[in-house]
Amino acid sequence: MNNKPWLEHYPVEVPITYDYPKQNLAQFLIQSTERFPEHIALDFLGKKMSYSVLLDSVYRFTNALLGLGIRKGDRVAIMLPNCPQAVIAYYGTLLMGGIVVMTNPLYVPRELEYQLKDADVQMIVTLDILVDRVKKATEKAPLNYILVTSVKDYLPFPKNLLYPLTQKKTGKPVTYSNSVLPFLLFLKHSTAVPTQTSIDANKDLALIQYTGGTTGLAKGVMLTHSNLVANTIQTKLWFYRAKMGKERYLAALPFFHVFGMTVLLNQSVHMAGTLILMPRFDINQVLKSMDRLKPTVFPGAPTMYIAVINHPDLQKYDLSSVKVCISGAASLPRDVQDRFESITGGKLIEGYGLTEASPVTHVNNIWEKRKIGSIGIPFPDTEARIIHPDSGEEMPQGEIGELIIRGPQVMRGYWKQPEETFKTLRDGWLYTGDLARMDAEGFFYILDRRKDLIIAGGYNIYPREVEEVLFEHPDVEEAVVAGVMDPYRGETVKAYIILKEGSTANEEDLQRWCKDKLAVYKVPKIYEFRDTFPKTLVGKVLRRKLIEEDNNKTTK
Repeated sequence: MNNKPWLEHYPVEVPITYDYPKQNLAQFLIQSTERFPEHIALDFLGKKMSYSVLLDSVYRFTNALLGLGIRKGDRVAIMLPNCPQAVIAYYGTLLMGGIVVMTNPLYVPRELEYQLKDADVQMIVTLDILVDRVKKATEKAPLNYILVTSVKDYLPFPKNLLYPLTQKKTGKPVTYSNSVLPFLLFLKHSTAVPTQTSIDANKDLALIQYTGGTTGLAKGVMLTHSNLVANTIQTKLWFYRAKMGKERYLAALPFFHVFGMTVLLNQSVHMAGTLILMPRFDINQVLKSMDRLKPTVFPGAPTMYIAVINHPDLQKYDLSSVKVCISGAASLPRDVQDRFESITGGKLIEGYGLTEASPVTHVNNIWEKRKIGSIGIPFPDTEARIIHPDSGEEMPQGEIGELIIRGPQVMRGYWKQPEETFKTLRDGWLYTGDLARMDAEGFFYILDRRKDLIIAGGYNIYPREVEEVLFEHPDVEEAVVAGVMDPYRGETVKAYIILKEGSTANEEDLQRWCKDKLAVYKVPKIYEFRDTFPKTLVGKVLRRKLIEEDNNKTTK
């Protein structure tokens, strides 16, 4: 207990350890369908699909893949927004022992080409409006099959008829062939006979998820069925008040990001919940859906909750159905947490994870003790340590070092990159590259990525600490802090600010505010006011992109 003080803060309902089933990840879908066949699994812009209909489509997809000669271990890419086709292709691939490669629909051909080639993908499932991009990305190495669908394929009447009228014409109409196949016919011409290829859950991969492309080529994280089954169950154990067949999950996080995949897609299917599918995060659509469809669970990124609490017409919507929100992908400012909880009456807690851990490793208690600014405590069966970044020795309690993690959700390694695997994975421990500390009660605090640390005049400055202070300013809607080159100090602190609508705050106001709350060397020296930030589809601000923009300005 001495080296795991966090166990003292486990709710009595949450076990310290658990016997995770060694099964295909898609078994969750089969089990939920057996118990709740007529329960609504998916609600896509009004089109509802029951568990029995979903599983029927998944079996058809599985059998159709086998009919094409795709076999266990083959890679199938899914390049779709949150829609029924993404769910069908995901579980259909898993059931026949295939490996899913989730791909961002916003990727340009160069990014897509690298990923498809690196994973040696046999087939991609994508939208009709993206086919030209896929073909351009695969000119040098054509795929065996491109499976094409349209958003309107699963829209309810009359939205399916109106959809083509509301869309801009992009690219040529799709020409179908022996290698370019229409999704709906692909399923229709197949059989729904239950099919499942046997797998070794500990060894066989369910997913190759690409990550870390901001500083070079992206790495394919290898996640087994056991990794993803364990993390899905760990998440369920933590949300111990969740009821089978009763929860409604607002799926605004994309499934092609591992956070959305685990806490929404896998979690909802495991709990026989209803997934309210949002093809993209549109704040007006989100608020309308929350008001009308009454979701109980709304995982997201801080920027999503910021958009909710700052919406000018917020009072028109009833958000009281929300019980639990897990925030990830970036640090959650206290002001955002407090305001969101007062508006909804639900709990908004901060957690932590990374793609290499399926992804969740730490989270604050939902109903018991939690600490603002902390990422919480490790999940069941998850160990965490703070070590010296250079010597590897464990740091004294409260000291800052690198966070390392061990648990059943930790990846097998990086696809075809043994050297990178060796750097990141040693003796079962995952070296996160994040600087953190643990307090006396076992709560962990992320300071920043090692590469985001600002060293100015010999002082270590953690961007997150400065961002927290800026977020507390009543006129600041969003804030990002980064280190920029400085000929005297080496680096200096720069703050990128989005002000609330109607605010007249200026650089002097913010500087005064920071001087009252921070040591002088931490106070930002440069301020840039912006209307938007570059972000991932999960809502994570691309800090590196802001720095690159600055560097480009100075070199011109």
